[in-house]
Parts: sequence; C-alpha cells; structure tokens
Amino acid sequence: QVHLVESGGGLVQAGGSLRLSCKASGGTFSSYVMGWFRQAPGKARDFAAAISWSSGDTTIYADSVKGRFTISRDNAKNTVYLQLDSLKPEDTGVYYCVASDRKMSHMPTDYDYWGQGTQVSVSS
Repeated sequence: QVHLVESGGGLVQAGGSLRLSCKASGGTFSSYVMGWFRQAPGKARDFAAAISWSSGDTTIYADSVKGRFTISRDNAKNTVYLQLDSLKPEDTGVYYCVASDRKMSHMPTDYDYWGQGTQVSVSS
C-alpha cells in the first residue's frame, strides 16, 4: 500500500510559478509510475503529467500543460515533483499525486493510489 502526500500548492498570479511535491511511503518508490491529475471546480479530474518508473526516462504531458509544466522524480527522497510555470487562471484546481505499478497512462483508472490533493489558485 502506497501513501501519497502532496504539498506546495497556493495562490499565485498569472504568469507565476509553483512547485508541487509528493512524498510517497509504504512501497518501493522506484517501481511505480508517478503522475499528477488536476480537477477544476465542477469538472472531472484531468490528466496533467506522468513519469516512468526507475530513472524516469520517459515523461508524458497533457497538451494543455506541455511546455509549461515539468514532472521529475527523486527516488532517493521518494518524491515526485511538478514544476508549474507560466501559470494561467485555467490551471486553477486541486492537484492530485498518483501512483501505478501497472502502466503509464492518461487514464485515472490506471492509477491505484491517490493523494488527498493540494489546491492551486491562479489569479488573473
């Protein structure tokens, strides 16, 4: 069982940056695909980014965040990061850290473990 705890959310002006962190415990961190989803008010959870297990050689991004967000992992710290740059008001939402020991995917159903989320608010 993997336990995920996010941090780093907050309120920022459009064009600003934030770095989200997700600390994992209870599993072999390097063996999990890690990712981030986000949920805007009144909308479904959408995929943002994912990084492959082990060294994290492969990353995938939603088109809406490509070029602005960067996912990375530090296996020694059991932590995955999401760097958010050039933020827009439409990036506002709760950001969830996720983990999967099965596959790398855009689908929320492929991720077995979810954190509680951290709020990101971007003002115009």
